[in-house]
Amino acid sequence: MSFTGFPAAALDFYDDLEMDNTKSFWTAHKHVYEESVKAPMAALLAELEPDFGPAKLFRPYRDVRFAKDKTPYKTHQGAFIDVAPATGWYVQLGAPGVRVAAGFYDANSERLARVRTAIDDDRRGRQLEKLLAKLTAAGWTVGGDRLKTSPRGYDAEHPRIDLLRHKSLTVSKSYGFEPVIHKPELAGQIRADWKATRPLITWLIDNT
Repeated sequence: MSFTGFPAAALDFYDDLEMDNTKSFWTAHKHVYEESVKAPMAALLAELEPDFGPAKLFRPYRDVRFAKDKTPYKTHQGAFIDVAPATGWYVQLGAPGVRVAAGFYDANSERLARVRTAIDDDRRGRQLEKLLAKLTAAGWTVGGDRLKTSPRGYDAEHPRIDLLRHKSLTVSKSYGFEPVIHKPELAGQIRADWKATRPLITWLIDNT
């Protein structure tokens, strides 16, 4: 199956799921999920695989074992291409439309220490600042989990203290409801955007 875009039914499905996140709704509309969400997402990932590698399509079910929110289904469909531990490219479809991202999403203490050492280093830290500045100028938003205070061992007046506070570091861009999300051209748009983030991914791989 070639990718032809996400149908409007996919967005409608998640609109309705947000209002009625129950097993009865899911059972009655599972065919919509399979045909309008899962199948085109798999086709999109297949088109992107030659450039970025195979993707993991996340399950639609939430893990509610330890959650206060017991709603059983995710209100979006995500997929991730990992090129290093918890590092790579992400795409998501939900009621707000389509969103893409890149970066590292989790790090153990050793990896995080290596990232902070690189950020602290003038050459590598400035290189990261330039990469992020270029991406933000192109419409990307820098995100990720951050400490509210300075990490241990780093001065609050450090010139890159905002970056040092990151426990994960991502850039994201939303296509929202732009007409392109319903067209085959979306694959090319995501390909170009992900390629633009490749220098950031390379920096993260080299420094974690």
